[in-house]
Amino acid sequence: MRKVLITGATGTVGRPLARQLVERGDEVRALVRNPARAAQLLPEGVTAVAGDLNDAASLRAAIAGCDTVFHTAGLAEQWLRDKSEFHRVNVTGTGQLVAAALAEGVECFVHTSTMDVFERPRDRAFDESMLATEPLGTAYERSKQQADLLVTTAVAERGLPARITHPAAVFGPGPARPAALNRMLVDLARGRVPMLPPGGMAVVFNEDLARGHLLAAEAPVGSRYLFSDRFLELPAIAQLVKSVRPSARVPMTLGAPVAWTYAAIGELTAKITHTAPQLSFSELHFLTSEVNPDARLARHALGWEVSELTAAVELTLRHYKALN
Repeated sequence: MRKVLITGATGTVGRPLARQLVERGDEVRALVRNPARAAQLLPEGVTAVAGDLNDAASLRAAIAGCDTVFHTAGLAEQWLRDKSEFHRVNVTGTGQLVAAALAEGVECFVHTSTMDVFERPRDRAFDESMLATEPLGTAYERSKQQADLLVTTAVAERGLPARITHPAAVFGPGPARPAALNRMLVDLARGRVPMLPPGGMAVVFNEDLARGHLLAAEAPVGSRYLFSDRFLELPAIAQLVKSVRPSARVPMTLGAPVAWTYAAIGELTAKITHTAPQLSFSELHFLTSEVNPDARLARHALGWEVSELTAAVELTLRHYKALN
């Protein structure tokens, strides 16, 4: 039995991981800002401990006695009114947790990064050997890139026993309010998407990703793994939703010039209203990059497998329907 601290345990990535840790018999603590509120969201058997990634003292208290850390928390939005929040949470927060883990002498630290920190050629898939060296294009991507470098430096120079996971766009049963890809799936099912932006994304089911984290924890220190089921153009995602919700439709796709113009108008409006645009530059940059991660290393070296995709989408939509 391991004694585990997990960050982000109420989120789309962390919640199934926390549950799977409990199911295998580990003693699991979840770092949360509000234990009373989080208790309603955490899987049964997970203990909520108060703390914040930017509060060093609370991290030391939360991690005391733990031998393993799973760091899944972070800001994964593509747009924020205050872009400095990306650095505060994703970089500074990760640095504080790394420092606490080193002070405690943990045996295993698993950091959830993203597929976005790699070089992503349009004409071929990319793998774990293609880590980007130049600053990336958006504030979110740069913050994850810096956090990744912080962890790998701690491995090389301070002996942090870390492994790094790099998920594609994650979907699956999660918090009451769907976000990112989950929000798109729910909106498509409810007919709330009038037009699709151009492009697509690589996707991964959160239950599969959770199993990937457990496998990565047993891998050699310093290793990193991409976790992706497949790349899908947005019309294919809409068709997948329609296959499990026949009342849904597959919207038309905007042309690229129109989409970029729409995003520009949305960004200008956001500066006035201080609310997120329906389509931001960062989101459109992500979609039109059409990144295609190669997850063969995780499949072959770790024995990682994925669920049947249609069934995973059906489970996700059923989950969010039950919440409303």
